[in-house]
Amino acid sequence: MAKKIRVTLVKSPFGTGKVHQACVRGLGLRKLHQSRELADTPAVRGMIRKVSYMVRSEEL
Repeated sequence: MAKKIRVTLVKSPFGTGKVHQACVRGLGLRKLHQSRELADTPAVRGMIRKVSYMVRSEEL
């Protein structure tokens, strides 16, 4: 079974750059404190790294 990562939006993307807002949307996060469980892939890890100041992530 593939590994999973839980990503939670803890800071609003309002006022950040368009690329960072797109990364948050690409992770499937719309509202503050919303969480998503995503597959642990290099693409997802890269998006999390880019917006690490806005999200909290934990391995499941």
